[in-house]
Amino acid sequence: MEARDEKSQTSRPSDSKSLTITSSTPQLLKSELPTEELMGKGQKLDTLSPNIWSDEDNDEILETTDSDELKDKAPPDRPYWANKIEYLLAQVGFSVGLSTIWRFPYLCFHNGGGSFLIIYILMLFLIGVPLLFLEMAAGQRMRQGSIGVWKIISPWIGGVGYTSFMVCCIVGLYYSVLMAWSLFYLVQSFQSPLPWSVCPLLRNSSTYDPECVRTTSTTYFWYRNVLKATDKIEMGGLPVKHLSVSVFVTWLIICVSMIRGPKSSGKMLYVSVILPYFILFCLLIRSLTLEGAKFGLDSLLAAQVPALYSVEVWRRTGNQIFLSMGHGFGSFIAISSYIPRSNNCVMDAFAVALLNLVASLTAMVFVFATMGHLATKNNNKCFVKNAKTVMNLIVTGVLPPEVQPPDSLYYEPSSIYPKWFKNLPEQMKSMILPHLSNCNLSEQLKEVMEGPGVAFVAITDTISVFSGSTVWAIVIFVLLANLGLSTMIGVMQGIITPLQDTFASLRKQTKLLTVGICVLMFLGSLIFVRPSGSYYVNLLDDYWASLPLLLIVILENVAMAWIYGARRFLADLTIMLGRPISPIFRWLWCFLSPFVLLVLFVNTLIHLCLKNITYLAWDSSISNEVIRIYPSWAKVLLIISIVITILPIPAYFLYTLIDVAFPVSMIHSKVTVIFKPEAKGNSLKPHPGLQVMQSQKVDKMDK
Repeated sequence: MEARDEKSQTSRPSDSKSLTITSSTPQLLKSELPTEELMGKGQKLDTLSPNIWSDEDNDEILETTDSDELKDKAPPDRPYWANKIEYLLAQVGFSVGLSTIWRFPYLCFHNGGGSFLIIYILMLFLIGVPLLFLEMAAGQRMRQGSIGVWKIISPWIGGVGYTSFMVCCIVGLYYSVLMAWSLFYLVQSFQSPLPWSVCPLLRNSSTYDPECVRTTSTTYFWYRNVLKATDKIEMGGLPVKHLSVSVFVTWLIICVSMIRGPKSSGKMLYVSVILPYFILFCLLIRSLTLEGAKFGLDSLLAAQVPALYSVEVWRRTGNQIFLSMGHGFGSFIAISSYIPRSNNCVMDAFAVALLNLVASLTAMVFVFATMGHLATKNNNKCFVKNAKTVMNLIVTGVLPPEVQPPDSLYYEPSSIYPKWFKNLPEQMKSMILPHLSNCNLSEQLKEVMEGPGVAFVAITDTISVFSGSTVWAIVIFVLLANLGLSTMIGVMQGIITPLQDTFASLRKQTKLLTVGICVLMFLGSLIFVRPSGSYYVNLLDDYWASLPLLLIVILENVAMAWIYGARRFLADLTIMLGRPISPIFRWLWCFLSPFVLLVLFVNTLIHLCLKNITYLAWDSSISNEVIRIYPSWAKVLLIISIVITILPIPAYFLYTLIDVAFPVSMIHSKVTVIFKPEAKGNSLKPHPGLQVMQSQKVDKMDK
């Protein structure tokens, strides 16, 4: 990084003379004067003023800055993405994950429909994109992973990088299990009929399993065949064999994809990112041709105005943006650190956000169209059932023959049944109604959307509506497996890159490091493939992830906007990109983003403290899903997990504080930076004199 004169007319006195840098001023020593430059003979230091208020200032910077100063070299052994396309695929692949397919449509339906979309798009471009740009630019500028970047910005919050690293590790453990579930379903899809489409027979019998008969075949297959689920989280057991194999294959694929760093993962991303978009487009076209798709889309576009004023809706929307986009993991920073500094990260941030939005909207239209079809199908079954009930009542003499429904009703129930019932005399209607079920399309859609509490059950239910369900099952689970793989590649970048930046010797051992991490992660993932493992996945995904991620993003935002300085950072980027950047980002970083993030954090904390934390469990005695409250030890485990994750932040703060308070015992070198006094005047000089005098001194410390 370049050392800059921090003086200005408004914020610094003009008679500032000198500044001595020791280990007690680590941010300037580590960020402004890197060791590689200080040890060289010819230091080239950017002397740009941090006061960037408008585009005119940016233009002046571009005119007065020597282009040679922009070539801030990265470590010579640092790899690069092969091309810009692979870089963008890595960013998009990480941001578009499994939650895009089900969680986004589910939240949209339960949080105001069109109103949720309005809030989501508004928050995405006012909060999500600026923070995404901040992380991309930080990684691209500093050429470091999450640990190194925030130490450079300010050692006081250097622990943020370690927290991001820990979040990636924990998320990687259970997210790989989601990918393993997808792979298991994919393998099972190469059968006809599909194994979850019918209930299994009892051994040595022609009778169906009564536990399956009491529920649906898809739900039974999920809990009994896939998870081997226990009734409660307290019940343990050894890892399920077939899921253990699936997790092993998952980590093997991830390891092969990452074995050579960006060179190998970049090639894999052509498949794991582009293929899901193609499949989503095919699913979208197919779903729009289904009967009832229009009703589903009409329900999607129906905005509920009260949702716009609901704090809970805004909280859920904000959490979805950060969990879906991937802010705070450090993966955007790591991925961006392998791209040349001249790359236009402003456009990249908008491109990634737009592609994430397109994927979310495409998945949402597909889900709503398909759910509309399922609702219409169930409603038609209701019509036919009512018609049969009327016929039975006529046979038994309860109703007169005049109310008999036409035979055509059984072929086109959605159009014939309403007409038939409407033309009945009022007296006949009053006689029939007590015997009929209420067939309401809106209620059927609500029941379908609220149906299975697990996404995989809902997806297998969705597959059943397509003709040629075996082919579509293979297509959909290939989609899910690739979404999981591209996200895991991003998560792994958030683990490997900080380690290689922190321990330079690991840069030459990428293959060994990747294999070692994958082996350890595989062993840790086995916790989540036990019979009760899915309940632990829910505990972490539903209640643990939000708080650490929001805290990370808050500190990142504050560190860049108020400690390092938003104007100063924009000045860095203006030099780095060679073009002016809109000062609106400064306003968003300094004021809007911190406020919204703080509100979301407090609201999430209150929600977590005041409400019972629950999970969806399988009750074998009634063959149904039930909501259970997590036991007290699970709550303690959750609290410990959150505390351990965020512990590096205060720990590193104390470390830096001790470093500042007791510098004598820690100083091994001293660098003195002397600023020459500026001539008095109203204009800021683009190149005030700056001399750097370096003296390596070994302190004689009393031990």
